[in-house]
Formats: sequence, C-alpha cells, structure tokens
Amino acid sequence: MLVTHTRSRGVTLVELMIAVAVVAILAAVGYPSYMEHVKSTRRAEAKAALLELGQFMERKFSADGCYKCGSDTTVTLPITQAPRDGGSAYYNLSLTSSPAVSATVFTLQAVPTGVMSGDSCGTYTLDQTGTHTPTSSTCW
Repeated sequence: MLVTHTRSRGVTLVELMIAVAVVAILAAVGYPSYMEHVKSTRRAEAKAALLELGQFMERKFSADGCYKCGSDTTVTLPITQAPRDGGSAYYNLSLTSSPAVSATVFTLQAVPTGVMSGDSCGTYTLDQTGTHTPTSSTCW
C-alpha cells in the first residue's frame, strides 16, 4: 500500500507578513498625500464660497449703489461658513473690520477653523477690486 502525502495549500506566515509590510509602506506613502488633497479641496471650497460672497456684495452695490449704505449698521452675508451645507465648519466667512465696510469698500475673509485651524496657508481675503491674499498660488 502506497501512502501519498498531499501538501496543503494556503498562505504561510512569511507571505502574510510580506503582504502586511507592503500594505503598511503604501499607506505610509499614500496617507499624507491624501490628507494634503483633502486640505486643498477644503481650501478650494472656501475660496469658491468667498467668490460667491464677492458676487453677493457686487449685486448689493448694483441694487443699492453702495456696499454699506447710510444707516445700515451691518451687512448680513448669506453664507457664513464653508462648507455651506452645514456640518463641521472648516472656514468661517465674514466681512473684515479692517478696513471697515463702507459705501465703496469691502474685504471678505475666510478664516480656518476646526480641523483646518492649523493650516499653514492661513486666512484668505478678497476685496472689492478682486485683489486676494495670499497671492501665492501654492496654497490657494
């Protein structure tokens, strides 16, 4: 009688450890890149919201002849955070107090908050002439 031994098929511990190491290396390289992309997307959303608020101010100027007229004490913005649909705010959107909003001047700002509060790109501003800061295209 002949006894045959069949080799079981499966994954050895060494093969499993190699697969885990490869996945760990890919995650170590890919995760920081992914997080930078997420931050970039949040900045783009805040910039788009600020441009929309700039258009709101221009429509106000077209309708009233001024950004802040006579006895108006405040200008109420339709959007005060990004993302605009609610949830946790990444940027607070507002009119700056320096320079103060007047009949012919306004400056809007997007200030990082929440998970974006440590963002190295900082605050983005936009004024009535379309001038924005920072002017560097590496962040905004």
